[in-house]
Amino acid sequence: MKSLSEIMIAAAVVLLSANACNRGGESVDNIHQNSLMTKREVARMLSSLPIGSGQMGEVYDAVSSSSANGYDEEYMMLDLLTIPGAGVGDDRTKAVKASSAYSVPMKTLIADYLAGKASASTKSGAADVQRYLDDLRDSGMQIYWPYSEEWDGETLPLITFDPGNGAESNYAYVIGSGARGYEVLDSIFVDETIARERPVWVINQNDDSGSIPLSSLLSTKSFWDDEDEDDDAEKYNLHIKDFTMLRQYDSWFAGASEFHIWCGGVDGFYASTEEQLKNYSPSITDFVVVVKRSEVGEKKRFNAVLVTDFSDQLDKLAFLIVEDDGGTRTNWKCSASVKIKSKTYGFDIDIPFRTSDDVVWRGQLGATYFTKGKSIEGRFGDVKLTFALE
Repeated sequence: MKSLSEIMIAAAVVLLSANACNRGGESVDNIHQNSLMTKREVARMLSSLPIGSGQMGEVYDAVSSSSANGYDEEYMMLDLLTIPGAGVGDDRTKAVKASSAYSVPMKTLIADYLAGKASASTKSGAADVQRYLDDLRDSGMQIYWPYSEEWDGETLPLITFDPGNGAESNYAYVIGSGARGYEVLDSIFVDETIARERPVWVINQNDDSGSIPLSSLLSTKSFWDDEDEDDDAEKYNLHIKDFTMLRQYDSWFAGASEFHIWCGGVDGFYASTEEQLKNYSPSITDFVVVVKRSEVGEKKRFNAVLVTDFSDQLDKLAFLIVEDDGGTRTNWKCSASVKIKSKTYGFDIDIPFRTSDDVVWRGQLGATYFTKGKSIEGRFGDVKLTFALE
């Protein structure tokens, strides 16, 4: 007797085979109307393209550039259709110039494929193609290529999509040259182990392109002058020196883990009276750390400033780490505090995050936790951080 999992796998393979057989006769209008721009349909379309070494190089360049810029190994459809080879975070002017190196970019293959499906006898054919391309450009989808750094420079990819719901496996299209030319040769199930062994392109949704990674902090520091401040005094800044993710937070289909880190405090606080409190306001440091699948357990070194001109009068800092999973925007209403002549004064702070985010750690950090000139390592949920006051 077959198990339920065996029946489900068999059904999926039958469905895949039927779709592969029917794809040749499907019109571009049907693709547009029936797909509703799903990740599955985009994966099907890409598997029908005559992908060669030039297109492989284009996608590899893009995901490598995204990774070098602090993002995941990703190539957004927005860039694929407008600036071939551009990675997330690239300088757009330079990327446009570099895109001329691709003689037959992926966007040309997609446009030609859709044009071939469009009816040449109707005026609506070209409009349907452009409508699909516009929807694809604006869909937020992307090609995610995990473990792309292991590519041998030749092997064509398996093409799959993120099935959602935390799934760890899915079927993928095996592409290449067969008896009838370029075609889908087979379908197999893929998981993360297979993605480590051979190239796999996953169609998933981009979640981090709107965030600025650690290299560019999401905050504008404010400074205040105070008559009681000694300009010649030695000043210290509070840094995070490194970050270690101890476990994976999402299915591998979803890609890397994006950690948002917020710290709320008061920079350069030197008030000596309650009246001087009005000269100060809390500041929130906000930045993103992207940890690729291959980097779990590895110490990512950097030097992010949380608080500038760290004062001995600081009492508590608000601190929040979340792993980004989307959802509805909400706020964590919290506070930081300072001391004036042994009296504590609080500052209310609202830190935004989203309801589906995994809250890794949130609470208050006591200023006495940090010692000037020394590094402090601590565990916060399933991440480790090293702070330094220097």
